[in-house]
Amino acid sequence: MSTLGGLSVIFDLDGTLVDSEPNYYEAGRRTLAEYGVPDFSWAEHERYVGISTRETIADWRERYGLSAPPEELLAVKNRHYLRLAGASTRVYPQMRAFVELLAAEGVPRAVASGSSPEAIGAILACTGLDRHLRTVVPADEVAHGKPAPDIFLEAARRLGADPADCVVVEDAAPGAAAAHAAGMRCIAIPYVAAQADAPGFAAADLLLRGGQEEFTARAAYAWLVESAARHP
Repeated sequence: MSTLGGLSVIFDLDGTLVDSEPNYYEAGRRTLAEYGVPDFSWAEHERYVGISTRETIADWRERYGLSAPPEELLAVKNRHYLRLAGASTRVYPQMRAFVELLAAEGVPRAVASGSSPEAIGAILACTGLDRHLRTVVPADEVAHGKPAPDIFLEAARRLGADPADCVVVEDAAPGAAAAHAAGMRCIAIPYVAAQADAPGFAAADLLLRGGQEEFTARAAYAWLVESAARHP
């Protein structure tokens, strides 16, 4: 057992561990342009932060009247994204430090992400995070994406952890809502500062309104220690 009294930590990936949203935006822009939708803006992309790739594509088909099958759109977007991700994906330095600190302390860790299995694997491998994050749950492997709790409950199951002993680290309101629905504690670090007051964040146990600029590995670990003491 770790020094945290049996706590496990489950990370979202995109916007939480790595700043992948610019690559997802560009992959989405290129994909939509191929199918006759020009001028897809960053503001339009922001509505999909925290939503799984499959759910994003389902919304695109309805919003933009796309007739291409979902699997085709998914394959095109993934192709663009993997090409971009392989060239440049930045890990947030304090998040890397946090993961390494948890690993050194023997805290069980998992990644639960709305991205495709291929995208998750590529990101973890090219950033070196795969050394410390070997339990991975893509949204494809559960029935419902965030804000449903399925993905976090499955991550807890694979870690052999009680949901009540899990802490989720998230950047998006749907993920924070999913953590609450799973009966887990949540450290919320909004990727989009303007969304910090979104209802999904209201149930977060620790909300860092300043986003990644406010997050430090040592402070997060200290909060975990306090949380473990409050909920033995």
